[in-house]
Amino acid sequence: MFRRTPRARRALVTAAASLLLSGCAVIGPNGPGEPGVPADRAAQDTLLKAAEHRLAVDCLADRGLTLTARARSPAEDRTLQAALFGAGPSELSVTLATGATVTAHEDGCLATARGRLYGDPRRWFRAQVTVDNLRAEAQARVRDDPAHQEALARWTRCATPPGRPRPDRPDPAVGARCARESGLGDVRARLEAVELLAVRALHRDELTAYRQLRDRALLRAVELSAPTHPQKGHDHS
Repeated sequence: MFRRTPRARRALVTAAASLLLSGCAVIGPNGPGEPGVPADRAAQDTLLKAAEHRLAVDCLADRGLTLTARARSPAEDRTLQAALFGAGPSELSVTLATGATVTAHEDGCLATARGRLYGDPRRWFRAQVTVDNLRAEAQARVRDDPAHQEALARWTRCATPPGRPRPDRPDPAVGARCARESGLGDVRARLEAVELLAVRALHRDELTAYRQLRDRALLRAVELSAPTHPQKGHDHS
């Protein structure tokens, strides 16, 4: 994830607390050959988020901290944010083909939770960041394509009023009409599909790592979500 501002971090702390208070139950069909793993992608994501949250809460508890809603002083809030997200220089960094750099910490409870869930936090961070930005990379390649540039030039001419500069934000109806007349929408859709296949091929190793680590995490998440039962035969009363 991108390095977050203090305000964004406070919002994430609040969101995490809300998840804790509301609880999270996952019900879905089992994946083929993987008992307990939902087949639906959205249900899988929910399962993983719930497991990550539970592990992060456990980590915070080990440090004497909690996400439950209560009045916190600014100092207490900073302590909680540092414990949850990490502090100091970012240890993890990935520079994407688009030029953007994504950083993260290894010393926070979120990193600890992801390490326990995915097994290799550095490998997961690189794989996740790369996969999450495949479409952005494809779109950047589309913008450099001559066919797209020609269609964009036609759209610009269409959206520019006679004798006046083109407005920064043309009227939506004008923009939609010009997209049809210039063919810009069709060109973008066609090129993006091609470029997405190309960038997926370029990042085959990261995609493989993403699938492997995600599958491992799903099995671990199922274990964490399973109800625990007291063992029989160990009554020491």
